[in-house]
Amino acid sequence: MTTFISIFNNKGGVGKTTYMYHVSHLLAEDGNTVLMVDCDSQCNLTAYSLSDSDIKKSWSEDGNSIFRNIELVYQTTGDIRNRSPSKVINSKGNLYIIPGDLRLSDFEDRLGDTWNSAKGGSEPDIRAQSAIHRYIHWAAEKISADIVLIDLGPNLGALNRAVLASSDYFITPVAPDLFSIQGTENLGNKLVSWRKDWNQINAAWKNTEISIPAGSPIYLGFVIQQHNIRTNSAGMTNGWKIYGNELVPAINKNIIEKLKPIKQVLLWENDEWNLGQIPNLHSLIPYSMDAKKPIFYCNGSDGLIGAHIKKARDSAKYFEGIVETLEQVIDPDF
Repeated sequence: MTTFISIFNNKGGVGKTTYMYHVSHLLAEDGNTVLMVDCDSQCNLTAYSLSDSDIKKSWSEDGNSIFRNIELVYQTTGDIRNRSPSKVINSKGNLYIIPGDLRLSDFEDRLGDTWNSAKGGSEPDIRAQSAIHRYIHWAAEKISADIVLIDLGPNLGALNRAVLASSDYFITPVAPDLFSIQGTENLGNKLVSWRKDWNQINAAWKNTEISIPAGSPIYLGFVIQQHNIRTNSAGMTNGWKIYGNELVPAINKNIIEKLKPIKQVLLWENDEWNLGQIPNLHSLIPYSMDAKKPIFYCNGSDGLIGAHIKKARDSAKYFEGIVETLEQVIDPDF
């Protein structure tokens, strides 16, 4: 059984793509078959995961990018294509990606135009709303994925409404800053609204031959990213602690308490939704991106020298707790 998890926040610049990329590599190294899906039209995850030549190939007429697979639905000339995902370079395990595509943002208008008719049960419009969902599920089955991690853009638009609805769970990477706090304010309300609409679509849709999203992703928790690390109890500077102390109450109020009544929050035994903290790894990130490797796989051959080599190797520890949590979630007995 495959578990589908979206990495999502309507506030950008919190390092969600870097987080997802590194976690995916560790999950694959542990023996899981992992599929990453780049549904952010900026395509940063794709740039990190594939060679330039492979990216160009994925965008070609016979390519396997996310857009190429739903292109006929976008053009209203056919249904989804089923083209296999790409193997991620420099992985130490079974790690694949559905490449992103700058043209995916064009599909947003089609999703917006077909939303109301889909709620009324119109088959062509439901096919549009479920196109990405159906292709991702096909791709996951094709490679026998244990887990699918979906990278979403930082917005609350029609594209994210369609893709997030396809997930079993979602995680919000956040930063301890004013913008992340403000970004939580309308997230919970929007998810409640989307749930009602997807319930309406599911009630109107009677064709069991076409799979459509359930529209009820469960909130796993948040990951605090890009804070400046210190050796105090909070693990961050006093300046970052100011907003760090406000972040958890904001998430509790604006996301968790809104989603609890509709059973879209995982109730951890300790009522603790903080899945981990990833510090600002500063100059190591450009080396990682240039090498198209996780930081913890980088070494002297990638340009690192001196203490940076050990710091890079040791960076895996920041992700290991999150990986353990995700492996718990994908366990069939969970």
